[in-house]
Amino acid sequence: MYIVTIDKDKCKGCEDCVNTCPNQMLALVEENGKKYAIFKGSPDDCLGCLSCQEGCPEGAIKVTEL
Repeated sequence: MYIVTIDKDKCKGCEDCVNTCPNQMLALVEENGKKYAIFKGSPDDCLGCLSCQEGCPEGAIKVTEL
């Protein structure tokens, strides 16, 4: 099981993580005119492949194994 934490202050809403996740566990949302990524799935469904973390140019994503 993996926990995906996204720092929405660092996230620039580039959508790189959304496009690289093989299980489509991430999505972009917009709040008060700012776009940022969220983890929309279950920690049980995350593969722990780190593609989102490694693909984030801002370093806004951290994947932690439980």
